[in-house]
Amino acid sequence: MRFLLAEDDQMIGESVQRGLRQDGYAVDWVRDGLTAERALADHAYDLVLLALGLPRKDGFRFLEDLRRQRNRIPVLVITARDAVADRVRGLDAGADDYLVKPIDFDELSARIRALVRRQSGRAEPEVLIGDLRVNLASHEVFLANVPIALSAREFSLLRTLIEQAGVPCSRAQLEERIYGWNEEVESNAVEVHIYSLRRKLGSTWIRNLRGVGYFVPRQP
Repeated sequence: MRFLLAEDDQMIGESVQRGLRQDGYAVDWVRDGLTAERALADHAYDLVLLALGLPRKDGFRFLEDLRRQRNRIPVLVITARDAVADRVRGLDAGADDYLVKPIDFDELSARIRALVRRQSGRAEPEVLIGDLRVNLASHEVFLANVPIALSAREFSLLRTLIEQAGVPCSRAQLEERIYGWNEEVESNAVEVHIYSLRRKLGSTWIRNLRGVGYFVPRQP
């Protein structure tokens, strides 16, 4: 999954981006509201992490314009403004959740997972397809109740395919979802991860529609 982080604080931005990347997410970090708008127009994201005190265009205006354009992407506000009036204004402007600084990273991760589940219409953290069980919260994967160890990037790729099971994704689409800016991507990176997933799960689970892309079947 790919997130847009709009945060002007250098220390917080670096910390959040680093932590989420370690969790297997692709994170693009911008430091002002106008750049955030351009990034959102140019790339497909699954979630926006939004500070309110952004330069050039503050978070409230960014959020209001986003919802005025009927963009329904989940937005998690991260701010030092803890006054009730600010929380109410942010939620009424269209924020899906509100987290007050200083940030506890475990809580941030849990709130992100909850928003992603809500967006996909799921209430539970586990996805079950046949005898493949994937816990999106703990990053645990089981095949016929046997645990399967995946790297962070492999899990990110599997999660992307599972969340749109049955729909093929091209290599370019997968790169867009699992890699952020300034991350070096080798030309065969996706194929290498696909090969590794097939070796661990079996080719039944990661299929290729020639000329179109890769997909996980809705049923094995």
